[in-house]
Amino acid sequence: MKGELTELIAKVIQVLQINARWMTWNLFLAFIPLALSVWLFRNGRGRSWVWWLGFIVFYSFLPNAPYLLTDIIHLIDDIRRIQSVWVITLILIPLYVLVILAGFEAYVISLINLGYYLHRIGKSKWILWVELITHALCAVGVYWGRFLRFNSWDFVTQPDEVLTKGVEDILGKQPLVIIAITFGILVGLHWIMKRVTLVFFSQRGKNLTNNSKDLNSNTPNVG
Repeated sequence: MKGELTELIAKVIQVLQINARWMTWNLFLAFIPLALSVWLFRNGRGRSWVWWLGFIVFYSFLPNAPYLLTDIIHLIDDIRRIQSVWVITLILIPLYVLVILAGFEAYVISLINLGYYLHRIGKSKWILWVELITHALCAVGVYWGRFLRFNSWDFVTQPDEVLTKGVEDILGKQPLVIIAITFGILVGLHWIMKRVTLVFFSQRGKNLTNNSKDLNSNTPNVG
């Protein structure tokens, strides 16, 4: 019994160590567009050449956020390695849910920031179309990353191969079906999580306002 427990713990530690590497890296890539969205769309910067360069980098890295949805395939391999219901239920599944949700939430907030910018410059009617186009581009990016193993750096290091091989490959029937399914998933999940996120921040803002009012009402006037 003790030997089996030791072996199980060793497997769990091994799996966590392996997952920690790619999870940390993929989350780092997912949060790059989030950080850029704050800098580009929330700080009121003018559209200089630096802004446009940041905008291009933003869209180049944005597919990394929803890409985490496809990392669910690693969970299947981990379940095969660790055949303990308790470990899978209490450790692996919550870990994967947390990482995947964090990555997709970065995607959602990035698009919320983009929508905020469009609203600020008087282009509110563009928000839905920009979101749909972004979902389509990210669906292609997710396919390129998962099946062709391209990454965001390849747009700089080997742009010719990305455009030639990438475009040629997605013209097939199977890639188009996969991209279409991915697009539908992104649209649906984004629609749900955007509303949850907006309600959360709206409620948080109300709480902060109410707390501020309470503090002001309880503060005696001076003089």
